[in-house]
Amino acid sequence: MVANRRGFNAIHVGVLPPQCAALVQLSVAVEEMAVEAALTGDPTLLSRRCASTAVGRGAEPGGDQEDVQEMLLKNKPHLPQFKNVKI
Repeated sequence: MVANRRGFNAIHVGVLPPQCAALVQLSVAVEEMAVEAALTGDPTLLSRRCASTAVGRGAEPGGDQEDVQEMLLKNKPHLPQFKNVKI
């Protein structure tokens, strides 16, 4: 994207090499999980989204569930779609 007087304009760069496209698609899938969790209020899906990036950081499996529950409890007034915070 380029921003100028005419606003934001896309720049065509061609087809991504397969290895780059695979990484981009993985990132898109992870972010789609976050959007779906936010729209549906599904804490399990949110936890899975967090776990998908935590594993790449070498985090302990399952440790993200407590973190997600804590985040949801602390931000409950701002996240009304998450009626249940138990994962």
